Amino acid sequence: MGVREVRSGRYNRLVNKEQLRSLLTAVAQNGLPIDEALEQLRRLPFEQLSFATVDHHRALRCGHGEVIFCQGKTVEQVVEIARRLSEQGAEVLCTRASADQLVALATAFPESEINPIGRAAIVRKIKLGKESNLAGPSVGLVCAGTADLPVLEEAEMTLRSMKIPFSRICDVGVSGLHRLLSHLETLQSCCAIVVIAGMEGALPSVVGGLVGCPVFAVPTSVGYGASFGGLAALLGMLNSCASNVSVLNIDNGFGGAYSAALVQQQVRRFAAT
Repeated sequence: MGVREVRSGRYNRLVNKEQLRSLLTAVAQNGLPIDEALEQLRRLPFEQLSFATVDHHRALRCGHGEVIFCQGKTVEQVVEIARRLSEQGAEVLCTRASADQLVALATAFPESEINPIGRAAIVRKIKLGKESNLAGPSVGLVCAGTADLPVLEEAEMTLRSMKIPFSRICDVGVSGLHRLLSHLETLQSCCAIVVIAGMEGALPSVVGGLVGCPVFAVPTSVGYGASFGGLAALLGMLNSCASNVSVLNIDNGFGGAYSAALVQQQVRRFAAT
Protein backbone atom coordinates (compact mmCIF):
# COMPACT_ATOMS: atom_id res chain seq x y z
CA MET A 1 0.00 0.00 0.00
CA GLY A 2 1.54 3.31 -1.07
CA VAL A 3 1.05 6.90 -0.03
CA ARG A 4 -1.39 7.48 -2.87
CA GLU A 5 -3.60 4.61 -1.69
CA VAL A 6 -3.55 5.95 1.86
CA ARG A 7 -4.56 9.40 0.62
CA SER A 8 -7.37 8.02 -1.51
CA GLY A 9 -9.18 6.59 1.47
CA ARG A 10 -9.15 3.14 -0.12
CA TYR A 11 -7.92 1.82 3.23
CA ASN A 12 -10.21 3.84 5.43
CA ARG A 13 -9.60 1.41 8.26
CA LEU A 14 -6.32 -0.27 9.10
CA VAL A 15 -6.82 -3.88 10.06
CA ASN A 16 -3.34 -5.36 10.11
CA LYS A 17 0.29 -4.53 10.80
CA GLU A 18 1.18 -4.06 7.15
CA GLN A 19 -1.47 -1.40 6.62
CA LEU A 20 -0.54 0.39 9.84
CA ARG A 21 3.14 0.29 8.89
CA SER A 22 2.31 1.83 5.51
CA LEU A 23 0.35 4.62 7.16
CA LEU A 24 3.21 5.44 9.54
CA THR A 25 5.68 5.33 6.67
CA ALA A 26 3.53 7.79 4.74
CA VAL A 27 3.56 10.16 7.71
CA ALA A 28 7.31 9.74 8.28
CA GLN A 29 8.06 10.56 4.64
CA ASN A 30 5.82 13.65 4.80
CA GLY A 31 3.51 12.10 2.26
CA LEU A 32 0.47 12.20 4.51
CA PRO A 33 -0.64 15.05 6.79
CA ILE A 34 -0.70 14.15 10.48
CA ASP A 35 -4.33 15.27 10.85
CA GLU A 36 -5.38 12.95 8.03
CA ALA A 37 -3.51 10.05 9.63
CA LEU A 38 -5.16 10.78 12.97
CA GLU A 39 -8.58 10.66 11.32
CA GLN A 40 -7.84 7.20 9.93
CA LEU A 41 -6.56 6.01 13.29
CA ARG A 42 -9.63 7.40 15.01
CA ARG A 43 -11.81 5.02 12.99
CA LEU A 44 -9.43 2.11 13.54
CA PRO A 45 -10.77 0.23 16.56
CA PHE A 46 -14.39 -0.57 15.65
CA GLU A 47 -17.44 0.19 13.55
CA GLN A 48 -20.83 0.63 15.20
CA LEU A 49 -23.82 -0.99 13.48
CA SER A 50 -27.36 -1.09 14.82
CA PHE A 51 -26.97 -4.77 15.78
CA ALA A 52 -23.21 -5.25 16.19
CA THR A 53 -19.95 -3.49 17.00
CA VAL A 54 -17.51 -4.73 14.37
CA ASP A 55 -13.95 -5.01 15.71
CA HIS A 56 -11.48 -3.92 13.02
CA HIS A 57 -8.62 -3.74 15.52
CA ARG A 58 -8.49 -7.37 16.60
CA ALA A 59 -5.85 -8.50 14.10
CA LEU A 60 -3.50 -5.81 15.43
CA ARG A 61 -4.09 -6.89 19.03
CA CYS A 62 -4.37 -10.64 18.65
CA GLY A 63 -2.84 -11.57 15.28
CA HIS A 64 -6.16 -12.76 13.84
CA GLY A 65 -9.23 -10.81 12.83
CA GLU A 66 -12.67 -11.01 14.40
CA VAL A 67 -14.45 -14.34 13.89
CA ILE A 68 -18.20 -14.36 13.29
CA PHE A 69 -20.08 -16.76 15.56
CA CYS A 70 -23.18 -17.22 13.41
CA GLN A 71 -25.43 -19.11 15.80
CA GLY A 72 -28.25 -16.86 17.02
CA LYS A 73 -27.72 -14.28 14.29
CA THR A 74 -30.01 -13.73 11.32
CA VAL A 75 -28.81 -14.46 7.80
CA GLU A 76 -28.78 -10.74 7.02
CA GLN A 77 -26.73 -9.93 10.12
CA VAL A 78 -24.08 -12.54 9.31
CA VAL A 79 -23.73 -11.36 5.71
CA GLU A 80 -23.51 -7.69 6.70
CA ILE A 81 -20.88 -8.28 9.39
CA ALA A 82 -18.87 -10.37 6.93
CA ARG A 83 -19.17 -7.61 4.34
CA ARG A 84 -17.95 -4.90 6.74
CA LEU A 85 -14.97 -6.99 7.80
CA SER A 86 -14.03 -8.18 4.32
CA GLU A 87 -14.25 -4.64 2.87
CA GLN A 88 -11.04 -3.93 4.74
CA GLY A 89 -9.22 -6.65 2.80
CA ALA A 90 -9.30 -9.28 5.54
CA GLU A 91 -10.40 -12.89 5.32
CA VAL A 92 -13.29 -13.61 7.66
CA LEU A 93 -13.90 -16.90 9.44
CA CYS A 94 -17.55 -17.71 10.17
CA THR A 95 -18.36 -20.55 12.60
CA ARG A 96 -21.51 -22.38 13.67
CA ALA A 97 -23.32 -21.31 10.55
CA SER A 98 -26.67 -22.78 9.56
CA ALA A 99 -27.35 -24.15 6.10
CA ASP A 100 -29.23 -20.96 5.17
CA GLN A 101 -26.37 -18.78 6.40
CA LEU A 102 -23.82 -20.79 4.41
CA VAL A 103 -25.90 -20.47 1.24
CA ALA A 104 -26.21 -16.71 1.77
CA LEU A 105 -22.46 -16.33 2.35
CA ALA A 106 -21.66 -18.35 -0.77
CA THR A 107 -24.04 -16.16 -2.78
CA ALA A 108 -22.77 -12.85 -1.42
CA PHE A 109 -19.10 -13.85 -1.56
CA PRO A 110 -18.59 -16.28 -4.49
CA GLU A 111 -14.87 -16.75 -3.78
CA SER A 112 -15.52 -17.97 -0.25
CA GLU A 113 -14.70 -21.42 1.05
CA ILE A 114 -17.78 -23.17 2.44
CA ASN A 115 -17.64 -26.21 4.72
CA PRO A 116 -21.14 -27.62 5.40
CA ILE A 117 -19.85 -30.47 7.61
CA GLY A 118 -17.92 -28.09 9.83
CA ARG A 119 -20.71 -25.47 9.63
CA ALA A 120 -18.06 -22.90 8.77
CA ALA A 121 -17.01 -20.54 6.01
CA ILE A 122 -13.98 -18.44 5.13
CA VAL A 123 -15.02 -15.26 3.35
CA ARG A 124 -12.22 -14.12 1.06
CA LYS A 125 -11.74 -11.93 -2.00
CA ILE A 126 -9.64 -14.44 -3.95
CA LYS A 127 -10.37 -18.15 -4.20
CA LEU A 128 -7.50 -20.25 -2.87
CA GLY A 129 -6.73 -23.94 -3.10
CA LYS A 130 -5.46 -26.19 -0.36
CA GLU A 131 -2.37 -24.51 1.03
CA SER A 132 0.60 -26.87 0.81
CA ASN A 133 3.57 -24.58 1.41
CA LEU A 134 2.71 -22.96 4.73
CA ALA A 135 5.61 -22.15 7.02
CA GLY A 136 6.70 -23.87 10.20
CA PRO A 137 5.82 -27.11 11.97
CA SER A 138 2.38 -28.66 11.68
CA VAL A 139 -0.48 -28.71 14.13
CA GLY A 140 -2.00 -32.16 14.51
CA LEU A 141 -5.75 -32.62 14.10
CA VAL A 142 -6.83 -35.98 15.50
CA CYS A 143 -10.34 -37.31 15.97
CA ALA A 144 -11.45 -40.53 17.62
CA GLY A 145 -14.29 -41.42 15.25
CA THR A 146 -15.97 -40.43 12.03
CA ALA A 147 -18.88 -39.08 14.09
CA ASP A 148 -16.47 -36.47 15.48
CA LEU A 149 -15.69 -35.07 12.02
CA PRO A 150 -17.94 -31.96 12.27
CA VAL A 151 -15.80 -30.69 15.15
CA LEU A 152 -12.57 -31.60 13.35
CA GLU A 153 -13.78 -29.78 10.23
CA GLU A 154 -14.44 -26.65 12.28
CA ALA A 155 -10.92 -26.92 13.70
CA GLU A 156 -9.45 -27.36 10.22
CA MET A 157 -11.25 -24.29 8.89
CA THR A 158 -9.87 -22.30 11.82
CA LEU A 159 -6.30 -23.35 11.02
CA ARG A 160 -6.80 -22.65 7.33
CA SER A 161 -8.07 -19.16 8.11
CA MET A 162 -4.95 -18.55 10.23
CA LYS A 163 -2.60 -19.97 7.54
CA ILE A 164 -1.36 -22.75 9.85
CA PRO A 165 -0.07 -26.04 8.35
CA PHE A 166 -1.74 -29.12 9.79
CA SER A 167 -1.69 -32.91 9.69
CA ARG A 168 -5.10 -34.55 9.78
CA ILE A 169 -5.60 -38.00 11.35
CA CYS A 170 -9.15 -39.40 11.52
CA ASP A 171 -10.91 -42.35 13.13
CA VAL A 172 -8.11 -43.51 15.45
CA GLY A 173 -10.02 -43.97 18.71
CA VAL A 174 -8.91 -46.19 21.58
CA SER A 175 -11.13 -49.09 20.49
CA GLY A 176 -8.45 -49.78 17.87
CA LEU A 177 -5.28 -48.31 19.32
CA HIS A 178 -3.03 -49.79 16.63
CA ARG A 179 -4.55 -47.28 14.17
CA LEU A 180 -3.21 -44.38 16.23
CA LEU A 181 0.24 -45.90 16.69
CA SER A 182 0.70 -46.12 12.93
CA HIS A 183 0.78 -42.29 12.93
CA LEU A 184 3.30 -41.95 15.75
CA GLU A 185 6.01 -40.30 13.64
CA THR A 186 3.59 -37.66 12.39
CA LEU A 187 2.27 -36.96 15.88
CA GLN A 188 5.74 -36.55 17.33
CA SER A 189 6.68 -34.04 14.63
CA CYS A 190 3.82 -31.67 15.53
CA CYS A 191 4.28 -28.56 17.67
CA ALA A 192 0.75 -28.86 19.10
CA ILE A 193 -2.10 -31.33 18.69
CA VAL A 194 -5.87 -30.94 18.86
CA VAL A 195 -7.48 -34.21 19.91
CA ILE A 196 -11.23 -34.52 19.39
CA ALA A 197 -13.21 -37.34 20.99
CA GLY A 198 -16.65 -38.23 22.31
CA MET A 199 -17.87 -41.30 24.19
CA GLU A 200 -15.54 -41.71 27.21
CA GLY A 201 -13.02 -39.15 25.91
CA ALA A 202 -9.91 -41.27 26.52
CA LEU A 203 -7.98 -40.45 23.35
CA PRO A 204 -6.31 -37.17 24.49
CA SER A 205 -4.68 -38.94 27.45
CA VAL A 206 -3.26 -41.59 25.14
CA VAL A 207 -1.93 -39.01 22.69
CA GLY A 208 -0.56 -36.92 25.54
CA GLY A 209 1.52 -39.85 26.72
CA LEU A 210 3.10 -40.27 23.30
CA VAL A 211 4.20 -36.70 22.48
CA GLY A 212 6.19 -33.86 23.97
CA CYS A 213 4.01 -30.95 22.86
CA PRO A 214 0.80 -29.31 24.13
CA VAL A 215 -2.35 -31.34 23.53
CA PHE A 216 -5.65 -29.47 23.33
CA ALA A 217 -8.48 -31.87 24.10
CA VAL A 218 -11.93 -31.19 22.67
CA PRO A 219 -14.80 -33.33 23.97
CA THR A 220 -17.68 -33.87 21.57
CA SER A 221 -21.36 -34.47 22.21
CA VAL A 222 -21.10 -37.87 20.49
CA GLY A 223 -22.22 -40.85 22.57
CA TYR A 224 -25.10 -42.74 24.11
CA GLY A 225 -27.30 -41.47 26.94
CA ALA A 226 -24.78 -41.77 29.75
CA SER A 227 -22.40 -39.51 27.86
CA PHE A 228 -24.77 -36.68 28.79
CA GLY A 229 -24.17 -34.77 25.56
CA GLY A 230 -20.39 -34.76 25.95
CA LEU A 231 -20.22 -34.15 29.69
CA ALA A 232 -18.72 -37.61 30.34
CA ALA A 233 -15.96 -36.96 27.79
CA LEU A 234 -15.36 -33.49 29.23
CA LEU A 235 -14.94 -34.80 32.78
CA GLY A 236 -12.73 -37.64 31.58
CA MET A 237 -10.45 -35.22 29.78
CA LEU A 238 -10.32 -32.86 32.76
CA ASN A 239 -9.12 -35.80 34.86
CA SER A 240 -6.42 -36.80 32.38
CA CYS A 241 -3.22 -38.14 33.93
CA ALA A 242 -1.21 -36.81 30.96
CA SER A 243 0.41 -33.56 32.13
CA ASN A 244 0.39 -31.85 28.74
CA VAL A 245 -3.39 -32.03 28.16
CA SER A 246 -5.53 -28.89 28.34
CA VAL A 247 -9.28 -29.12 27.82
CA LEU A 248 -11.68 -27.01 25.76
CA ASN A 249 -15.45 -26.82 25.97
CA ILE A 250 -17.74 -29.43 24.42
CA ASP A 251 -17.67 -29.36 20.57
CA ASN A 252 -15.34 -26.33 20.59
CA GLY A 253 -13.14 -27.22 17.62
CA PHE A 254 -12.57 -23.52 16.97
CA GLY A 255 -11.13 -22.92 20.44
CA GLY A 256 -8.84 -25.94 20.29
CA ALA A 257 -7.49 -25.03 16.88
CA TYR A 258 -7.05 -21.36 17.76
CA SER A 259 -5.02 -22.23 20.86
CA ALA A 260 -2.86 -24.67 18.90
CA ALA A 261 -2.35 -22.07 16.17
CA LEU A 262 -1.00 -19.59 18.72
CA VAL A 263 1.54 -22.20 19.83
CA GLN A 264 2.60 -22.74 16.21
CA GLN A 265 2.95 -19.00 15.64
CA GLN A 266 5.18 -18.64 18.69
CA VAL A 267 7.35 -21.61 17.66
CA ARG A 268 7.73 -20.12 14.20
CA ARG A 269 8.54 -16.67 15.61
CA PHE A 270 11.25 -17.97 17.94
CA ALA A 271 12.72 -20.16 15.18
CA ALA A 272 13.10 -17.08 13.00
CA THR A 273 15.10 -15.14 15.62
